[in-house]
Amino acid sequence: MSGEGQAECMATDLENLPGVGPATAEKLTDNGYDSFQGIAVASPAELSNTADVGESTAHDIIQAAREQADIGGFETGTSVLQRRERIGKLQFQIDEIDEMLGGGVETQSITEVYGEFGAGKSQITHQLAVNVQLPKSVGGLGGSAIFVDSEDTFRPERIDEMVRGLDDSLIEAAMEDREIEGDATDEAALEELIDTFLDYIHVAKAFNSNHQILLAEKAQEIASEHENSEYPVRLVCIDSLTAHFRAEYVGRGELANRQQKLNKHLHDLDRLGNLYNAAVLVTNQVQSNPDAFFGDPTKPIGGNILGHKSTFRMYLRKSKANKRIVKLVDAPNLPDGEAVMRVEGAGLKPE
Repeated sequence: MSGEGQAECMATDLENLPGVGPATAEKLTDNGYDSFQGIAVASPAELSNTADVGESTAHDIIQAAREQADIGGFETGTSVLQRRERIGKLQFQIDEIDEMLGGGVETQSITEVYGEFGAGKSQITHQLAVNVQLPKSVGGLGGSAIFVDSEDTFRPERIDEMVRGLDDSLIEAAMEDREIEGDATDEAALEELIDTFLDYIHVAKAFNSNHQILLAEKAQEIASEHENSEYPVRLVCIDSLTAHFRAEYVGRGELANRQQKLNKHLHDLDRLGNLYNAAVLVTNQVQSNPDAFFGDPTKPIGGNILGHKSTFRMYLRKSKANKRIVKLVDAPNLPDGEAVMRVEGAGLKPE
């Protein structure tokens, strides 16, 4: 079915909700609210502005969508456990880091990686954009990636190097999964494999914070379009989350506005990850804390808004030569820990 045909079907389904006619359904679909789940987790004010209806009507629409989607009520711990079994773990393919993360980067969660320039944050986003496409049997998620680039960091050449740098067994597993004839030593087969890896990374450059927020909404449309495809979206990378916000909102007088917009942006990303079972990976800049008399004065920007919304926080810092220390700073179910990796031409490798 074509994209237009799918949109028409979705709009027709939404018309079953009370207070939603053809015009309102079309507005909702055009703004990314193309499923009962998406409407069910929206706020009345948000839906009111989007669909141009009153807040009480928006509230009724949301309640009806929650009933249709069967979400929003209490459930038992057993039900939560069963739902969490859907969560995927995206491996770094570095045993020490994957063990520290309890198996890898979780889907349905926001993972923040912060560190100073040159620490390797963008290297992680590139490596995971490759690893997510590997079959589940070898630590990938068998899915595609969305990459929102706010600092002009995405390099297709780096994806090429990292695919070539995978272990031969991983390359051959990916070739078999994509029905490419050949092995890791076959240059023609390898070129074909690299082309498919690049095809399954959807890249957009964000020119300012408003555009970045818009791209997060657009990412939800892409995830919806590919939900039932062979390679559904399983990773969303924002590199970096905070660069534009930091540059555009300068001074204490702008802090409240910045944090409010950042909060809305993070909620959009969180909803995207939960609705489509995707891992959300954001990189963050740092600043020096002048109040720190002891220890490392480096701290991430974004304040408590980002600190509370990130499910997992990882601090990346330089070590000798090409080594990087990866520190798990915060996680709901894991102890703090440290691991070491190397940043090489072939990608991220164990110490």
